[in-house]
Amino acid sequence: MSARVGAAAGGRILIGIPGLGLDAAAREQLLHPAVGGVVLFSRNYDSPEQLRELVNAIRGLRDPRLLVCIDQEGGRVQRLRTGFTRLPPLRALGRLHREDSQKALDLAYRHGRVMATEMLAWGIDLSFAPVLDLDRGSEVIGDRAFSDAPDVVERLGRSYLGGMHDAGMKTTGKHFPGHGSVVADSHVADVLDPRPLAEIEASDLRPFRRLAPLLDALMIAHVVYPSVDPLPAGYSTTWLQDILRGRLGYRGVILSDDLGMHAARAVGDLRQRVHACLEAGCDLVLVCHPQEVAELLGGDGEPAPFDASPAAGRLYGKATVDADELRQVVREGIREWPQWQRSLEDLAQQDWT
Repeated sequence: MSARVGAAAGGRILIGIPGLGLDAAAREQLLHPAVGGVVLFSRNYDSPEQLRELVNAIRGLRDPRLLVCIDQEGGRVQRLRTGFTRLPPLRALGRLHREDSQKALDLAYRHGRVMATEMLAWGIDLSFAPVLDLDRGSEVIGDRAFSDAPDVVERLGRSYLGGMHDAGMKTTGKHFPGHGSVVADSHVADVLDPRPLAEIEASDLRPFRRLAPLLDALMIAHVVYPSVDPLPAGYSTTWLQDILRGRLGYRGVILSDDLGMHAARAVGDLRQRVHACLEAGCDLVLVCHPQEVAELLGGDGEPAPFDASPAAGRLYGKATVDADELRQVVREGIREWPQWQRSLEDLAQQDWT
């Protein structure tokens, strides 16, 4: 691998950082040539003002700048809460779709656009959204999914993606080829889906296949599908190159899920996991826990891979309003923005478990 980082390229690892600001260790990690971006969590947030300072500090470290990412799905996976619109889980939109499909499609668009507009206004490029898994009994997916029906996931997902794109944010479908039909949680357990490929293609894979032209990025599930490959999908050339790139014709960025998760440990230590993902066909990999970031980027042994990649730059966001303009809209109650916020927050207040 080349040790030089090109002028229009960056590293291939997206890392988590520990605190509300950048200490010397975090700065050193973010300047490592293997690193192409940062993933923010609730531990990195105290207030909108603090967030703006942190994001500005991250963006000002390097040229080309680091990609700034987050999980702002809504429901139980919403990293930024105080000071931001309370977003309902995607299941709320699926339930509404049963009663009023047009209203559900409208709210799916609003959900994607409001979420993306707020993140971009504070300098965050990318929220890993939406979930396109099916709601079929998974402990970790559940109400994060639109529906148990592939056609409903596709319809609502299409509206949601349109909202994100109109706000200026790239889209990330997850977790390819589908995590929703197996019960176990890949954060804490090995996950195996024993179904034949034909059955997966007829159900979980359908939203990904149909929405692939609208997806700028795809995040891969840490799930083993033994009828296809004995390795988890993120380490599988069959899934990533033969099926995703080949049969589905997908040309967007491929992301791993967090390599610190239990189900990601199938191929060895952290460095081995990173290499295995990249060799299988992932463009960018996530290492989210600060302790594991320190393990990967420091110490002895084989260095982390740091060949240059344009992938992070392909996912930069383009804000349509900045934070001050958005606050003025809210303060003056003009245009449709406050009404959109209220419609989403009303939905979020209901019980969708």
